[in-house]
Amino acid sequence: MPNLEGIKGKIKTAEDLHSVVKTMKALAAVSIRQYEEAVKSLEEYNRAVELGFQILLRNRPEALALAPGPPDDTLGAVVFGSDQGMCGQLNEQILTHALETMDGLGVEIPQRSVLAVGLRIAERLKDEGQPVQHYFPVPASAPGIVPQAYEILIELEKWHAHQKVHRIVLLFCQHLSGAWYRPTTVHLLPMEEWWLKTLQEKKWPTHVLPAFTMDWNLLFRRLVRQHLFVSLYRAFAESLASEHASRLTSMQGAEKNIEERLGELWSSFHRQRQMSITEELLDIVSGFMALSEET
Repeated sequence: MPNLEGIKGKIKTAEDLHSVVKTMKALAAVSIRQYEEAVKSLEEYNRAVELGFQILLRNRPEALALAPGPPDDTLGAVVFGSDQGMCGQLNEQILTHALETMDGLGVEIPQRSVLAVGLRIAERLKDEGQPVQHYFPVPASAPGIVPQAYEILIELEKWHAHQKVHRIVLLFCQHLSGAWYRPTTVHLLPMEEWWLKTLQEKKWPTHVLPAFTMDWNLLFRRLVRQHLFVSLYRAFAESLASEHASRLTSMQGAEKNIEERLGELWSSFHRQRQMSITEELLDIVSGFMALSEET
Protein backbone atom coordinates (compact mmCIF):
# COMPACT_ATOMS: atom_id res chain seq x y z
CA MET A 1 0.00 0.00 0.00
CA PRO A 2 1.43 3.47 -0.89
CA ASN A 3 2.50 5.72 1.94
CA LEU A 4 0.96 9.09 2.71
CA GLU A 5 3.67 11.08 0.93
CA GLY A 6 3.17 9.03 -2.24
CA ILE A 7 -0.58 9.61 -2.17
CA LYS A 8 -0.04 13.35 -1.54
CA GLY A 9 2.20 13.49 -4.62
CA LYS A 10 -0.48 11.84 -6.76
CA ILE A 11 -3.12 14.22 -5.41
CA LYS A 12 -0.92 17.23 -6.26
CA THR A 13 -0.36 15.94 -9.79
CA ALA A 14 -4.09 15.30 -10.31
CA GLU A 15 -4.99 18.76 -8.97
CA ASP A 16 -2.47 20.41 -11.31
CA LEU A 17 -3.89 18.46 -14.25
CA HIS A 18 -7.41 19.39 -13.18
CA SER A 19 -6.41 23.06 -13.21
CA VAL A 20 -4.97 22.72 -16.73
CA VAL A 21 -8.12 21.00 -17.99
CA LYS A 22 -10.36 23.70 -16.50
CA THR A 23 -8.25 26.37 -18.20
CA MET A 24 -8.48 24.56 -21.55
CA LYS A 25 -12.24 24.28 -21.12
CA ALA A 26 -12.52 28.02 -20.55
CA LEU A 27 -10.31 28.80 -23.56
CA ALA A 28 -12.33 26.45 -25.77
CA ALA A 29 -15.60 28.08 -24.72
CA VAL A 30 -14.21 31.57 -25.41
CA SER A 31 -12.85 30.44 -28.79
CA ILE A 32 -16.20 28.98 -29.83
CA ARG A 33 -17.82 32.32 -29.14
CA GLN A 34 -15.09 34.13 -31.08
CA TYR A 35 -15.65 32.06 -34.22
CA GLU A 36 -19.43 32.22 -33.90
CA GLU A 37 -19.08 36.00 -33.98
CA ALA A 38 -16.78 35.70 -37.00
CA VAL A 39 -19.51 33.81 -38.89
CA LYS A 40 -22.11 36.42 -37.92
CA SER A 41 -19.84 39.21 -39.12
CA LEU A 42 -20.09 37.78 -42.64
CA GLU A 43 -23.84 38.19 -42.90
CA GLU A 44 -23.93 41.79 -44.15
CA TYR A 45 -20.91 41.28 -46.41
CA ASN A 46 -22.49 38.16 -47.91
CA ARG A 47 -25.78 39.98 -48.35
CA ALA A 48 -24.03 42.71 -50.35
CA VAL A 49 -22.46 40.08 -52.63
CA GLU A 50 -25.81 38.36 -53.14
CA LEU A 51 -27.45 41.68 -54.02
CA GLY A 52 -24.72 42.22 -56.60
CA PHE A 53 -25.47 38.84 -58.19
CA GLN A 54 -29.15 39.59 -58.05
CA ILE A 55 -28.91 42.84 -60.01
CA LEU A 56 -26.47 41.35 -62.57
CA LEU A 57 -28.75 38.36 -63.24
CA ARG A 58 -31.73 40.69 -63.56
CA ASN A 59 -29.77 42.73 -66.07
CA ARG A 60 -28.83 39.67 -68.13
CA PRO A 61 -31.24 36.79 -67.34
CA GLU A 62 -30.10 34.72 -70.31
CA ALA A 63 -26.63 34.29 -68.77
CA LEU A 64 -27.85 31.65 -66.35
CA ALA A 65 -29.44 29.54 -69.06
CA LEU A 66 -26.37 29.76 -71.30
CA ALA A 67 -23.87 28.78 -68.60
CA PRO A 68 -22.12 25.55 -69.72
CA GLY A 69 -21.91 22.59 -67.35
CA PRO A 70 -18.42 21.84 -66.04
CA PRO A 71 -16.51 18.66 -66.94
CA ASP A 72 -16.91 16.00 -64.27
CA ASP A 73 -13.61 14.16 -64.76
CA THR A 74 -11.60 16.25 -62.25
CA LEU A 75 -12.23 17.38 -58.71
CA GLY A 76 -10.66 19.86 -56.31
CA ALA A 77 -11.28 19.48 -52.58
CA VAL A 78 -10.34 21.63 -49.60
CA VAL A 79 -10.47 19.55 -46.40
CA PHE A 80 -10.50 21.36 -43.04
CA GLY A 81 -9.13 19.62 -39.94
CA SER A 82 -6.87 20.58 -37.06
CA ASP A 83 -3.20 21.16 -36.28
CA GLN A 84 -3.53 20.31 -32.60
CA GLY A 85 -4.75 17.24 -30.78
CA MET A 86 -7.17 16.79 -27.89
CA CYS A 87 -10.14 17.58 -30.12
CA GLY A 88 -11.94 14.27 -29.89
CA GLN A 89 -13.02 12.53 -33.08
CA LEU A 90 -13.16 15.65 -35.24
CA ASN A 91 -10.34 14.67 -37.63
CA GLU A 92 -11.58 11.10 -37.93
CA GLN A 93 -15.12 12.29 -38.69
CA ILE A 94 -14.09 14.78 -41.35
CA LEU A 95 -11.67 12.24 -42.85
CA THR A 96 -14.46 9.68 -43.26
CA HIS A 97 -16.80 12.31 -44.66
CA ALA A 98 -14.20 13.63 -47.12
CA LEU A 99 -13.26 10.22 -48.50
CA GLU A 100 -16.90 9.15 -48.84
CA THR A 101 -17.83 12.42 -50.56
CA MET A 102 -14.95 12.29 -53.06
CA ASP A 103 -15.65 8.61 -53.81
CA GLY A 104 -19.35 9.39 -54.20
CA LEU A 105 -18.60 12.06 -56.83
CA GLY A 106 -17.07 9.34 -59.00
CA VAL A 107 -13.62 10.90 -59.49
CA GLU A 108 -10.62 8.60 -59.27
CA ILE A 109 -7.75 9.47 -56.91
CA PRO A 110 -5.31 10.50 -59.71
CA GLN A 111 -7.85 13.07 -60.93
CA ARG A 112 -8.28 14.70 -57.53
CA SER A 113 -6.52 17.84 -56.32
CA VAL A 114 -6.66 18.01 -52.54
CA LEU A 115 -5.69 20.88 -50.26
CA ALA A 116 -5.63 20.22 -46.51
CA VAL A 117 -6.04 22.79 -43.76
CA GLY A 118 -4.48 21.29 -40.65
CA LEU A 119 -1.46 19.03 -40.29
CA ARG A 120 -3.36 16.20 -38.62
CA ILE A 121 -5.99 15.88 -41.35
CA ALA A 122 -3.25 16.11 -44.00
CA GLU A 123 -1.39 13.17 -42.44
CA ARG A 124 -4.57 11.12 -42.11
CA LEU A 125 -5.48 11.69 -45.76
CA LYS A 126 -2.01 10.51 -46.82
CA ASP A 127 -2.30 7.45 -44.57
CA GLU A 128 -5.54 6.54 -46.38
CA GLY A 129 -3.82 6.75 -49.78
CA GLN A 130 -5.17 10.18 -50.74
CA PRO A 131 -2.30 12.48 -51.85
CA VAL A 132 -2.39 16.08 -50.63
CA GLN A 133 -1.06 18.72 -53.02
CA HIS A 134 -0.97 21.59 -50.55
CA TYR A 135 -1.09 21.99 -46.79
CA PHE A 136 -2.03 25.13 -44.87
CA PRO A 137 -1.78 25.59 -41.08
CA VAL A 138 -4.89 26.37 -39.09
CA PRO A 139 -5.17 30.07 -38.07
CA ALA A 140 -4.59 30.69 -34.38
CA SER A 141 -7.36 33.29 -34.14
CA ALA A 142 -10.20 34.88 -36.12
CA PRO A 143 -8.05 37.72 -37.56
CA GLY A 144 -5.75 35.08 -39.07
CA ILE A 145 -8.55 33.67 -41.21
CA VAL A 146 -8.53 36.46 -43.81
CA PRO A 147 -4.93 36.03 -45.10
CA GLN A 148 -5.30 32.23 -45.07
CA ALA A 149 -8.55 32.41 -47.02
CA TYR A 150 -6.94 34.63 -49.67
CA GLU A 151 -3.93 32.29 -49.97
CA ILE A 152 -6.22 29.33 -50.54
CA LEU A 153 -8.28 31.35 -53.02
CA ILE A 154 -5.11 31.96 -55.05
CA GLU A 155 -4.40 28.22 -55.09
CA LEU A 156 -7.94 27.47 -56.24
CA GLU A 157 -7.59 29.99 -59.06
CA LYS A 158 -4.38 28.21 -60.12
CA TRP A 159 -6.24 24.89 -60.13
CA HIS A 160 -8.95 26.39 -62.31
CA ALA A 161 -6.57 28.11 -64.74
CA HIS A 162 -3.68 25.64 -65.05
CA GLN A 163 -5.03 22.24 -64.03
CA LYS A 164 -8.51 22.70 -65.51
CA VAL A 165 -10.17 21.82 -62.21
CA HIS A 166 -13.72 23.10 -62.60
CA ARG A 167 -15.42 21.31 -59.69
CA ILE A 168 -14.28 22.35 -56.22
CA VAL A 169 -15.82 21.35 -52.90
CA LEU A 170 -15.19 22.43 -49.31
CA LEU A 171 -15.28 19.66 -46.71
CA PHE A 172 -15.43 20.80 -43.09
CA CYS A 173 -17.29 20.42 -39.81
CA GLN A 174 -20.19 22.84 -39.45
CA HIS A 175 -20.73 24.12 -35.91
CA LEU A 176 -24.34 23.75 -34.80
CA SER A 177 -24.50 24.94 -31.19
CA GLY A 178 -22.57 24.46 -27.98
CA ALA A 179 -20.50 21.30 -28.34
CA TRP A 180 -22.44 20.04 -31.38
CA TYR A 181 -21.15 19.95 -34.95
CA ARG A 182 -21.45 17.82 -38.08
CA PRO A 183 -19.35 17.17 -41.20
CA THR A 184 -20.70 19.00 -44.24
CA THR A 185 -19.95 19.67 -47.91
CA VAL A 186 -20.19 22.97 -49.77
CA HIS A 187 -20.02 22.89 -53.56
CA LEU A 188 -17.86 25.93 -54.18
CA LEU A 189 -17.57 25.70 -57.97
CA PRO A 190 -19.49 25.70 -60.14
CA MET A 191 -21.91 27.87 -58.23
CA GLU A 192 -25.12 25.96 -57.76
CA GLU A 193 -27.68 26.85 -60.42
CA TRP A 194 -30.65 26.69 -58.04
CA TRP A 195 -29.01 29.32 -55.82
CA LEU A 196 -28.36 31.70 -58.71
CA LYS A 197 -31.88 31.16 -60.02
CA THR A 198 -33.29 31.93 -56.58
CA LEU A 199 -31.36 35.22 -56.54
CA GLN A 200 -32.49 36.02 -60.05
CA GLU A 201 -36.17 35.61 -59.12
CA LYS A 202 -35.92 37.24 -55.70
CA LYS A 203 -37.77 40.52 -55.19
CA TRP A 204 -35.52 43.57 -54.99
CA PRO A 205 -35.70 45.09 -51.47
CA THR A 206 -36.36 48.68 -52.65
CA HIS A 207 -38.33 50.43 -55.40
CA VAL A 208 -35.17 51.67 -57.15
CA LEU A 209 -32.86 49.33 -59.05
CA PRO A 210 -29.14 50.23 -58.92
CA ALA A 211 -27.16 50.85 -62.11
CA PHE A 212 -23.57 49.93 -62.91
CA THR A 213 -21.07 51.06 -65.54
CA MET A 214 -18.44 48.31 -65.26
CA ASP A 215 -18.33 45.60 -67.89
CA TRP A 216 -20.88 42.91 -66.98
CA ASN A 217 -18.47 39.97 -67.35
CA LEU A 218 -15.71 41.65 -65.34
CA LEU A 219 -18.11 42.62 -62.55
CA PHE A 220 -19.55 39.10 -62.47
CA ARG A 221 -16.06 37.59 -62.11
CA ARG A 222 -15.27 40.01 -59.29
CA LEU A 223 -18.45 39.00 -57.48
CA VAL A 224 -17.65 35.33 -57.97
CA ARG A 225 -14.26 35.90 -56.33
CA GLN A 226 -15.91 37.63 -53.38
CA HIS A 227 -18.42 34.79 -53.09
CA LEU A 228 -15.56 32.27 -52.99
CA PHE A 229 -13.81 34.29 -50.30
CA VAL A 230 -16.96 34.43 -48.17
CA SER A 231 -17.43 30.67 -48.51
CA LEU A 232 -13.81 29.98 -47.54
CA TYR A 233 -13.97 32.36 -44.58
CA ARG A 234 -17.16 30.72 -43.32
CA ALA A 235 -15.66 27.23 -43.72
CA PHE A 236 -12.60 28.32 -41.70
CA ALA A 237 -14.70 29.83 -38.91
CA GLU A 238 -17.14 26.91 -38.77
CA SER A 239 -14.30 24.38 -38.71
CA LEU A 240 -12.45 26.23 -35.95
CA ALA A 241 -15.61 26.56 -33.89
CA SER A 242 -16.22 22.82 -34.33
CA GLU A 243 -12.63 22.02 -33.34
CA HIS A 244 -13.00 23.92 -30.08
CA ALA A 245 -16.45 22.43 -29.50
CA SER A 246 -14.95 18.96 -29.83
CA ARG A 247 -12.08 19.96 -27.54
CA LEU A 248 -14.58 21.29 -24.99
CA THR A 249 -16.36 17.93 -24.98
CA SER A 250 -13.04 16.10 -24.54
CA MET A 251 -12.03 18.37 -21.68
CA GLN A 252 -15.38 17.86 -19.97
CA GLY A 253 -14.84 14.12 -20.09
CA ALA A 254 -11.27 14.51 -18.84
CA GLU A 255 -12.41 16.77 -16.02
CA LYS A 256 -14.97 14.22 -14.88
CA ASN A 257 -12.36 11.43 -14.90
CA ILE A 258 -9.87 13.55 -12.96
CA GLU A 259 -12.47 14.49 -10.36
CA GLU A 260 -13.35 10.81 -9.91
CA ARG A 261 -9.66 9.96 -9.57
CA LEU A 262 -9.17 12.77 -7.05
CA GLY A 263 -12.07 11.40 -5.03
CA GLU A 264 -10.44 7.97 -4.99
CA LEU A 265 -7.06 9.41 -4.00
CA TRP A 266 -8.51 11.48 -1.17
CA SER A 267 -10.42 8.46 0.11
CA SER A 268 -7.23 6.41 0.00
CA PHE A 269 -5.34 9.23 1.74
CA HIS A 270 -7.88 9.45 4.57
CA ARG A 271 -7.93 5.67 5.02
CA GLN A 272 -4.15 5.50 5.08
CA ARG A 273 -3.96 8.41 7.48
CA GLN A 274 -6.53 6.84 9.77
CA MET A 275 -4.60 3.57 9.72
CA SER A 276 -1.39 5.43 10.58
CA ILE A 277 -3.10 7.20 13.48
CA THR A 278 -4.56 3.91 14.69
CA GLU A 279 -1.16 2.23 14.54
CA GLU A 280 0.42 5.09 16.49
CA LEU A 281 -2.30 4.89 19.15
CA LEU A 282 -1.84 1.14 19.41
CA ASP A 283 1.91 1.64 19.84
CA ILE A 284 1.29 4.18 22.60
CA VAL A 285 -1.20 1.89 24.38
CA SER A 286 1.15 -1.10 24.06
CA GLY A 287 4.04 0.96 25.45
CA PHE A 288 1.91 2.22 28.33
CA MET A 289 0.77 -1.30 29.17
CA ALA A 290 4.36 -2.58 29.06
CA LEU A 291 5.50 0.15 31.45
CA SER A 292 2.55 -0.53 33.76
CA GLU A 293 3.45 -4.22 33.96
CA GLU A 294 7.08 -3.41 34.82
CA THR A 295 6.02 -1.19 37.70
